[in-house]
Amino acid sequence: MEIIRQYLPFLIPLIVIELGLTVAALIHIFTHKTYRKGNRVLWVVLSFVQIIGPVLYFVIGRSDE
Repeated sequence: MEIIRQYLPFLIPLIVIELGLTVAALIHIFTHKTYRKGNRVLWVVLSFVQIIGPVLYFVIGRSDE
């Protein structure tokens, strides 16, 4: 338990950033119909893959619409 308390100041910001990116990606995915690569199902599933899924969506999946 002491180890978890030691890493909490580092983990809490990471969790907040990860959840924020996931929510932002999901909102964008569900409000837009076109994507540069892939389809809606692919991007919804990838959005839940840690921090890399939402980042990949914003870098290569999001269309310029």
